[in-house]
Amino acid sequence: MRRDPVELEVFKNLYHSIAEEMGAALRRTAFSPNIKERRDYSCAVFDGNGQVIAMGDHMPVHLGSMPMSVQAAIAAQAMAPGDVVMLNDPFHGGTHLPDITLVAPVFVQSPRPRKIASRPDFYAASRAHHADVGGAYAGSMGLCREIYQEGIRFPPVRMMRAGVMDRDVLALLLNNVRTPAEREGDLGAQLAACHTGSSRLTEVCTLYGLDRTRRAAQELLAYSEELMRAFLLQVPPGTYRAEDFLDSDGISDKPVKIAVTVNVWARVSGPAAGRKPVPTKPVVTVDFTGSDPQVEGSVNAVEAITYSACFYVFRCLLADDVPATAGLMRPIEVIAPEATIVNARPPAAVAGGNVETSQRIVDVLLRALAQAIPHRIPAAASGTMNNLTIGGIDPRNGEPFAYYETIAGGMGARPTQPGVSGVHTHMTNSLNTPAEALEYAYPLRVRRYSLRPGSGGAGKYRGGDGIIREIEVLTDCEVTLLSDRRTHGPWGFAGGKAGSPGKASIIRDEGLVEEMPSKFSTRLRKGERIRIETPGGGGWGESINE
Repeated sequence: MRRDPVELEVFKNLYHSIAEEMGAALRRTAFSPNIKERRDYSCAVFDGNGQVIAMGDHMPVHLGSMPMSVQAAIAAQAMAPGDVVMLNDPFHGGTHLPDITLVAPVFVQSPRPRKIASRPDFYAASRAHHADVGGAYAGSMGLCREIYQEGIRFPPVRMMRAGVMDRDVLALLLNNVRTPAEREGDLGAQLAACHTGSSRLTEVCTLYGLDRTRRAAQELLAYSEELMRAFLLQVPPGTYRAEDFLDSDGISDKPVKIAVTVNVWARVSGPAAGRKPVPTKPVVTVDFTGSDPQVEGSVNAVEAITYSACFYVFRCLLADDVPATAGLMRPIEVIAPEATIVNARPPAAVAGGNVETSQRIVDVLLRALAQAIPHRIPAAASGTMNNLTIGGIDPRNGEPFAYYETIAGGMGARPTQPGVSGVHTHMTNSLNTPAEALEYAYPLRVRRYSLRPGSGGAGKYRGGDGIIREIEVLTDCEVTLLSDRRTHGPWGFAGGKAGSPGKASIIRDEGLVEEMPSKFSTRLRKGERIRIETPGGGGWGESINE
C-alpha cells in the first residue's frame, strides 16, 4: 500500500508532541533544581516491540541509550496494565547509576471487543538524572574504582503493580540515598510523565484507531531508515580512521585512547541489460576496535553509551525534520569490543563514562567522518560536561544536601560560521542552574558566572568561548569534579586552532589558590571556593589574519 505522506507527517508530529508533553510534565512536577531548572531528563515513546518511535528534544546521551533500557525491562518483566518498571543498572540497559529510567506499558482499550493483548501496544519511558543515589561520594559522581562504590543499583524491577506503588522497592531506594524526599519527588514526576504519555497515546488511538496508529508507527520507522540510507549514499565509500584521548581516568595520569574505524560502502546490484550498477543498500560500520581496555577509574562507558553517541552523530547529519526513530540505525552497525573503555563490563565504575567518555566518542567519530564529508563537520566542541557535585549538611535545616550540575563550554566553529559561546554541546542538552535557584536551594553562593574571553580557538571561524563559574560554600562540604580537556584543548579543523584547555582551582579561606586536575574530590571549609574555567571550542579554517 502506498504511503500517505500527509498522514505520516501528522503522526510524526503527534508522537513527537507526546514525548515533548511528557517532558513538560516531568519538569513542572520535579523537586530537584537539577531536573526542573537544568532539565536533566528525557522522555520517549516506543512501539509494542520496544522500538523508539519518537523522542522529546531532550538529552542526547539519554535518548540514544534509552532503547536498551526499554528492551531490558521487556526482557525482565512481563508487564501488565498499571505496571511500571524501574532500572538504573548500567550493565542491564542503563547508563550510569544517577540516571533512573521508568518504563510503563500502554494497553489501549478498544471500543470493539478484542482478545486481551499478550503484550502492550506501546511503551512510555522517562529518564532523569537524580542528584544523589547513594555511594561513597555525595552526588554519586566520585572517583570510584568499582560500580559498588557509586551508589545503589537496580536491575529492572516493578516499581508499580497494577497502579499501586510497591512500597518495599521504594523504601529500599530511599533508605540508600542522602536526599530521600527529593528522590521521591523526582520519581513521582517521572511517573507523571509516563502517565501523560499513556493518556495521550490512548487519546490518539481513540481518535484514529489502534490499527491505523500502530501502522503509522511502523511507517515512521521505515521512513527514517530510508532517509538515513539516502544520506549515506552521499558519503564517499571508504575507510576512515581517527583516535582521540581522555586526559586520564582520574586514578592514574595515563591518557585513555578511543579509536574508531568507519567503513562506508554502498552495495550495488550487478549490471543488467546494459544498465549501469544501481546503488541499493548503503551500509556503515562503526568499529571501536583498538580503543583502550576498561580502566580503574570511573570513565568507563557501557555499550548503551557508545551506541547513543553513534546515534547522535548520524542523527545530526540529517535534516531537522527527520523522525528520530529506531529506523535511523538500521543501516549502521556499531562494534564495541567488550571489556574496553567503550563497552565496560562489571565491576567497572562508570559514572564518568556517561558524561565524559560519551563526549569523546562523539569527537573521535566526527574526526573520522571529517575525512569523508569535511564540509559537514565542525571543529571539536569543549568535549566535557564539567560535572560538579557538592554535598554536606545544610545548616538551615540540618539535613543532607547534594548539588549536581554540568557546566557549559564553547561550541566548535562550523564550516560556515563561528561556534556559540557558553553552551552545552553534543551529548548534553541541559542548562546551567540559575544563580538564584542554586542559592535558594543550597548553602552555596555564586561568586562569578561569566564567559571566558579568548578561550575559543582562532580560525576563519572562531570557536565559542567557555565559561568561568566560581562557587563559594557556606558550610563545610565535599566537592567532586569529573571533567576533561585539561591536558589538550579541543581540536581545530581545516587549519583552525585548538580551543583553550579547561582549568579548575580551589581558593582556600586564607586566599591560597590550588590548581586542581581534571578529576578530583576534596573537602572545602565554609567560605572556600571552587573556580571552574571550561574549554573553548576549536576554530574552523585558517585565519585570514595569519
